[in-house]
Amino acid sequence: MRSESETRQRRSEGVIDRTQLLRDRTKGFAASVIRLYLGLDQRREEIRILGRQLIRSATSVAANYREASRARSKQEFTAKIDLCSQELDETQLWLELLRDECRVPASMINPIWEEADQLIRISVTMSKNTKGKSGKNA
Repeated sequence: MRSESETRQRRSEGVIDRTQLLRDRTKGFAASVIRLYLGLDQRREEIRILGRQLIRSATSVAANYREASRARSKQEFTAKIDLCSQELDETQLWLELLRDECRVPASMINPIWEEADQLIRISVTMSKNTKGKSGKNA
């Protein structure tokens, strides 16, 4: 039978593992957007403009999650996670514009859009859960 301290340590390790997994996942998301941008027709002005906006919002997700993972308070954590949700939503907008208005093939856009959607769901859940825990402790 495990001691209480062993149980706490295992839970802590699980949180660290999940944190690292999401750090890796958001970094991978940013990298996939960069690869997408590099594969686009840079001769088209509208693609360059939207592509740069796309890179800014997608890389911001990874940066904000890293900051959230080092937050000093639940409020700071929630603020950074909420920023992740906002930047992911913005990323989806740029992806939709590239697909719908610039005729970038859906096969290039949709997998990244889907990953953004999953990350939005995760970040919204994390924010709600953290806010719920803060409300119970108040």
